[in-house]
Amino acid sequence: MSKKQWYVSLFENYGQKYDNENFTQGTIGECDFIEDELSHNKSLRILDVGCGTGRHTIELTKRGYAVTGIDFSESQLNRAIEKAENQHLKIDFQQQDARKLTFNYEFDVAIMLCEGGFPLMETDEMNYEILNSVTRSIKEHGKFIFTTLNGLFPLFHSVEEFCSSTSKEGNATYHVNTFDLMTFRDHNITEFEDDFGKKKTLECNERYYVPCEITWLLKSLGYKKIDIFGARLGHFSRKDALTTKDFEMLVIAEK
Repeated sequence: MSKKQWYVSLFENYGQKYDNENFTQGTIGECDFIEDELSHNKSLRILDVGCGTGRHTIELTKRGYAVTGIDFSESQLNRAIEKAENQHLKIDFQQQDARKLTFNYEFDVAIMLCEGGFPLMETDEMNYEILNSVTRSIKEHGKFIFTTLNGLFPLFHSVEEFCSSTSKEGNATYHVNTFDLMTFRDHNITEFEDDFGKKKTLECNERYYVPCEITWLLKSLGYKKIDIFGARLGHFSRKDALTTKDFEMLVIAEK
């Protein structure tokens, strides 16, 4: 039996604890930005890729949008469904692999926030498959809004110190971070406690991208307009030029 990938193990029985992580606390402001990008047009169909516990899916649904949420993790989706049912919301949540989405030009907009699959995959080719699959899911002239790890950040700052400074008691912790300049991958030991109180230790690695890489990848997929900004938790804005101090970048691509 093959060993589970770290991102599969991470999200097993981690739905409730995930919602308490520091990086999940910006939902309202992030949805405000998405609404502005959509000109508050509630007729648009939205695909939330790597929806996790459904925080953006649920918030946008409450605001009157038709949103489909997909995620690979059964545990995360169960938490999303539970939250939606508690708020009496009917939402289409589906368990799918972001690399092999079953949609063909069905959505007006796709969102993929807080590393919703991309860039967690173990190879660049697999990460590219996610971008390609999402692109195939949205209509001609559609829009793709996502965040990803900023490759400029680790060149000037410590990822381990950043993660430590932004976490709180009970959050996952990250140790022994090593940033590989040849692959732009941060390797680390992640420790956390799942929803059942079981302590877990995982060897993880995530791919960081520089802006020109993202631009080239999206151009190769046919996007005509690509804008990249700094992604500030809960305060996305087109006014925030990307800098080396931004841990994540905000990408807005239009076909």
